[in-house]
Amino acid sequence: MRALFAGLVGLIVASPELALAQANTQTNTQANAQANTKSQAKRPASGDEVRYFTSIDGLMDGNADVILKENYRGRTVTSAVLDVCYPAARGSDRKDRFVADLAVAGDTLTGTATSQVDKLPVTVNLTRKPTGDTVEFRGRIKVGQTTTNVVSPDNSDLSAQEFRETQGSDESIVEAPRDFTEVSPEAVGVKVTLDHAADFLKSLKGQPVEVSLGSLTVPCEALRRGQMTVSLGIAPERAAAFVAQARSLPGVTRAGWTSGMADMERSIRFPASGWRSGDKLDRDKVSAAIADVLARTLSARLSSARWNDKGRLSLVLKRASDTFPALGLTDTIEINALVAADRPTGSDHLMLWVGSPSITTVDETAGPRLTLTDSSSDDDDNDQSDDYGIVDALAKFFKAQRWDFETSAWK
Repeated sequence: MRALFAGLVGLIVASPELALAQANTQTNTQANAQANTKSQAKRPASGDEVRYFTSIDGLMDGNADVILKENYRGRTVTSAVLDVCYPAARGSDRKDRFVADLAVAGDTLTGTATSQVDKLPVTVNLTRKPTGDTVEFRGRIKVGQTTTNVVSPDNSDLSAQEFRETQGSDESIVEAPRDFTEVSPEAVGVKVTLDHAADFLKSLKGQPVEVSLGSLTVPCEALRRGQMTVSLGIAPERAAAFVAQARSLPGVTRAGWTSGMADMERSIRFPASGWRSGDKLDRDKVSAAIADVLARTLSARLSSARWNDKGRLSLVLKRASDTFPALGLTDTIEINALVAADRPTGSDHLMLWVGSPSITTVDETAGPRLTLTDSSSDDDDNDQSDDYGIVDALAKFFKAQRWDFETSAWK
């Protein structure tokens, strides 16, 4: 026995490569066992489970938003649902969508559907091939007359809990804001079901409201929820009545305020006393005061001040340009402002938001004039932290408060 043991020791000492190979084999075996255990641990050996894939490459030129829901019994896929949202036409922002219930036969997934918007016939024929911890999908999807070849390796799935965590919340509308520190006084959002959206939008024709063009593009989330959010601009003093009326319309599920023009960095708050005529804003007095402050701060003269029917004040000021003094050029400065109560109802304070100045230099001299172009970026034009100090100047004139971002309060 001693002789046999000594011989084995001598063999190992004399063959270090053999020892290393044996060690590597043992390590690889353990690693593979751990990987298999990890992979198998993703699904129970018995019982039902739902798993999700949230991306499959190659669909609709890579522009599709995909959710594949697979129903498991143990480790076997028993059925699946394919939800695909995609551009209705190449290069279009308009979306269409189909949801296909898929039958499972071995590694083959097949099903038919009709697209949600354009009512096009859809056929799905896919094969799924597990490759370790991922799955490869191949096959064809035909929508109308367009066929997409699917070749999508290395797809990882999610548990039901993980999938829920990836789904964003839809809290862009605040129905009863305490004040206008989180939402803007002129910005209203209305959530309406898709089958009533056209009638709701047509009802806005002729009304003093602005409809955001971007909100007319129905995103994939809206197609899946069956309702869209229309973003509107309206005079702040009419917003509360409009919101109340909108809530009574067919198909409207939610209405309230949302984000808009005003941001707290460029807003001030001051007592309404002296700036109202009865219970309404004295627009002439307010605009004259704002124009005077801006003219002094910017060393300019007022050219025009105009309120639109959405409650926005647009001011145009002019001053001599110092770009090349000998040419006598003129700076035309355009600034937008918004004045409203600092909360939807029952407020004795006003909130004033003022936008960044937009400056254009032109030749307004008599006789022949230079034609000027400006290739500088907006960032170059707005290097100053407070745009010439106009917000501070307005706060000083109105004896106003500024927003403290550290304490989230007016100071």
